[in-house]
Amino acid sequence: MRRTFTITTAVAAYAALALGNAAHAQTAPAANYPTKPVRLVIPFPPGGGTDILARLVANELGKTNKWTVVADNKPGAGGTIGIGEVVKAQPTGYDIVMGQKDNLVIGPWLYKNLPWNPTKDLTAVAHVAYTPVIIATSANSKYKTLADVVAAAKANPGSVTYGSPGNGTSIHLAGDLFEKAAGIKLSHVPYKGSNPAMMDALAGNVDLLVSSVPSAMAQIQAGKLRPLAVTSAKRSSSLPDVPTIAESGYKGFDVSTWYGVMAPAGTPANVVTTLNTEINKLLATPEMKAAIHAQGAEPLAMSPADFGKLLSTEYTQWKGIVEASGVKIE
Repeated sequence: MRRTFTITTAVAAYAALALGNAAHAQTAPAANYPTKPVRLVIPFPPGGGTDILARLVANELGKTNKWTVVADNKPGAGGTIGIGEVVKAQPTGYDIVMGQKDNLVIGPWLYKNLPWNPTKDLTAVAHVAYTPVIIATSANSKYKTLADVVAAAKANPGSVTYGSPGNGTSIHLAGDLFEKAAGIKLSHVPYKGSNPAMMDALAGNVDLLVSSVPSAMAQIQAGKLRPLAVTSAKRSSSLPDVPTIAESGYKGFDVSTWYGVMAPAGTPANVVTTLNTEINKLLATPEMKAAIHAQGAEPLAMSPADFGKLLSTEYTQWKGIVEASGVKIE
C-alpha cells in the first residue's frame, strides 16, 4: 500500500485561523511607533522567496505609512543565524525578522545546540503568505513530466540530482518525502539559498530544482524553467496548469511553507499590534495581493495570536517529521 504524506493542515487550517484575525486584537496600537527606522532582517541571501516577500512588505510600509524600513540580509545556517540575531536584539520593535517555516519550526530540530527556541524567544507579529514547493527543471531538460523523473530514478537510482536552498529546509525535506512517496532515490545537492540552486538548475548542473514558488516564479514566467509539479494538496492559483504531486499519482502528498514577521520575545503588545495592523492592511490591498500572487504565493493575514498558534502547532508537528527523515546538521 502506498504511504500517504500529509504534512500540513494547509489551506483549510489557514482559512480557519484567518477567521479570528479581528477578534484577537485586544491592545491599542502604539501611537508614537515608529519614531526611527525599523530593521527587517532577511535571514537568506537576496533573490529567494523570503527576500522577495520581505522587501515587498518593507517597501509598501514605506510607501503607505512613510515608515523607514531597512531590509537587511543576514544569511547562513538555513536562516537560523538571522533569526538568532533578532532574538538577541532589544525587544523594542525596531529589530524584526521575516521568518518562515524552515528556520522557525524545522531548523530548531536540525541544528545541534541552537541557542533559541521559536516559541519562547520570539513573538509572532504577522503572517504574510504561504506557498507550495515546486519541482522544476531547465527548459532544455529531457524531463518533461514528473513521471519522466520517476522512471529515470528507478532505472538508475541516485542518477537524478536536485538542488535545494540547503540541508534541512522544508524544501529539502519535501524532496526527501517525495523520494519516499515515489519509492525512488535522488541525489540531493544543497546550496546556500534558493538563487544559487536555481542558477545551477538553469545551467544544467543539477537535473531538478526543488524550490518555493516565489523563488522560481520569474524564471518560470521567462520560460527558462519548466515546472513539473507543486507539492500542495491543491494547484497553485499562480500556476494553475501545473499538476500537484498528488495528481501525479501520489495521493495525499501535501507540503506547504509559509512566511511571517517575528519580533524578540517581550516586545510590547501595543507595538506588536501596530505592526500587525499595518501589515494586515497592506495584505488587504489589491496592489499587495497582486504583487504576492505574481510571486506564486498566497497572501494571508492573521492576528498575532493565530500566527503564534500556527507556529507552536507546526513546531511540535515537525519534530517527528525531522526525526523520521534522519537529517541532522552539526
